[in-house]
Amino acid sequence: MTTYDERAGLSALAGTADRVRRSVESVIEGKPEVVRLALTVLLAEGHLLIEDVPGVGKTMLAKALARSVDCSVRRIQFTPDLLPSDITGVSVYDQQRREFEFKPGAIFAQVVIGDEINRASPKTQSALLESMEERQVTVDGRTYELPAPFMVVATQNPVEMEGTYPLPEAQRDRFMARVSMGYPSPEAELRMLDVHGGPSPLDDLQPVAHAHEIVKLVEAVRAVHVAEPVRRYAVDVVAATRHHPELGLGASPRATLHLVRAARAGAALAGREFVLPDDVRALAVPVLAHRLMPTAQARMNRRTAEQIVFDILQRTPVPDPYAHSGPPVPGGL
Repeated sequence: MTTYDERAGLSALAGTADRVRRSVESVIEGKPEVVRLALTVLLAEGHLLIEDVPGVGKTMLAKALARSVDCSVRRIQFTPDLLPSDITGVSVYDQQRREFEFKPGAIFAQVVIGDEINRASPKTQSALLESMEERQVTVDGRTYELPAPFMVVATQNPVEMEGTYPLPEAQRDRFMARVSMGYPSPEAELRMLDVHGGPSPLDDLQPVAHAHEIVKLVEAVRAVHVAEPVRRYAVDVVAATRHHPELGLGASPRATLHLVRAARAGAALAGREFVLPDDVRALAVPVLAHRLMPTAQARMNRRTAEQIVFDILQRTPVPDPYAHSGPPVPGGL
C-alpha cells in the first residue's frame, strides 16, 4: 500500500520537476518532449544519450539541465587523444609522503556532460562503463564511490559524420534513453534569435532544485507501483526484439529494467502512484531503439530501429490498464 510519505514525495516531485522543466525550457525553445524525457531519465537514475547533427542544441540541453540543479557538474570534451585516465583519474606518487595519492578524474561529479562522446576512441569510451552501471570507479585495485545523484548526459554526432567512432553495443546499453533534438520550428528559431542575440541565456540560469531534493525524488519514484501484468507487458515488448526478423541484435535484460524504471518516473511525473501500459508504450522507442541492430536487409529497406519498435508495440497485446495496474489495496486483494 502506498504510504502517506510516499504520496507526499510524489506531490513534491511534481512541483520540483515542474520548476526544473521550466528552467530548462527557458533555454531550449520548442522541445518540451525532449526536456521531459531528460527529466524522466534523471529521476529514473539513468543516463541520457543525445544524438543529432551539430548546432541543434545538444550541449545546451545538457548544460541547462545541469545548471538547473544545484549539484557538481563536470564537462568532458571527447577527442581522439583523450585518455581513459582523464576520465577516471590516476594514482600519482607523492615523494614527500612516499605513497600513491589518487587524483580524481572528470567523472567525479553529480552531472557529467560528455560532449561528442563518439569522437574518442572505443578504449576511452569504455572508461565510462563501470561508473555508469555501478556508480563507482576502480583504479589500481581500489574502488571509489561516485556522488549521488549521478547522471551522465552525453552528446554524439551521427556516425556518418567525419571523425566519429561508433559507440560499442555495451556502451549504448548503459544509456537508459536516446533522444534526437531535431531542427526547431521556424517560430522557435525566431524566438531563439531573440533570446540568444545577447549574452548566453545559460549565464542567467540559476539552480531551482538542490541535489538532496533530487535524491528524495528518486526515492519517491522507486515507490511507484508496477503491477504484474504491466511488468509482463514490458518483458513481452523487450522479448519481441530478440526474435524479430529485421533485428540482428535485440534488447538486453538491462533494457527491460531501464524500461520499467523509466515508466515509473513517467508515471510519477504524471502525478500517478502506479504505472500504466501507456507509460511503457510512451518510453519504449527512446529506451529500446538505440540498443537494437537492424539487419542488412532492413537497412537496405531503410527500416530504422525506431520503426521496428513501433511495429512491435502495435503487435504486442496490451493488458487492461485498469484491471490490475492500480496500487495494491490493504489485505492484498
